[in-house]
Amino acid sequence: MGERLPMDLTAYERRARSGRCFICAFLAGDAGYEHEPLYDDGSWVAFLNRYPTLPGSALVAPRRHIEDVVRDLDPAEYLSLQAVVHRVARAVNQVLRPERTYLLSLGSRQGNAHVHWHVAPLPPGVPYEQQQYRALMAEDGVLRQTPEEIAELGRRIRAALAELADE
Repeated sequence: MGERLPMDLTAYERRARSGRCFICAFLAGDAGYEHEPLYDDGSWVAFLNRYPTLPGSALVAPRRHIEDVVRDLDPAEYLSLQAVVHRVARAVNQVLRPERTYLLSLGSRQGNAHVHWHVAPLPPGVPYEQQQYRALMAEDGVLRQTPEEIAELGRRIRAALAELADE
């Protein structure tokens, strides 16, 4: 799956629990919170995961700061968000051709509180014991990616998203 860089999980947790909301900071253009954008329709956004454990991992989130998907989204908003998650997942699949794509919402009111979905494409050939949650955990590090590789992957996924819009 590529070379990995160690992840300082203690610093990450400290930032997630006491720092600014990473999604709101990204959307505000704050330094240190940059992500490669994939999609923005004014209500929902998608962007590449800054700390990917799987190539092409993306996040999909509401633009407004929402902390509880059940209490803070009505059924129509929830379905609209899920439609974007599905569309982004289809675009990621078109570009990366994974064996499976994991879709899950993580976070907590104690850290990373802004509701977001992970679109995590599992590459073909990953041994079973390294799949599922194991594939998502940063304890073994995160993928090393150059800014050029990130930008190119973003370009390819945005192009796939544009093709899907024509369907």
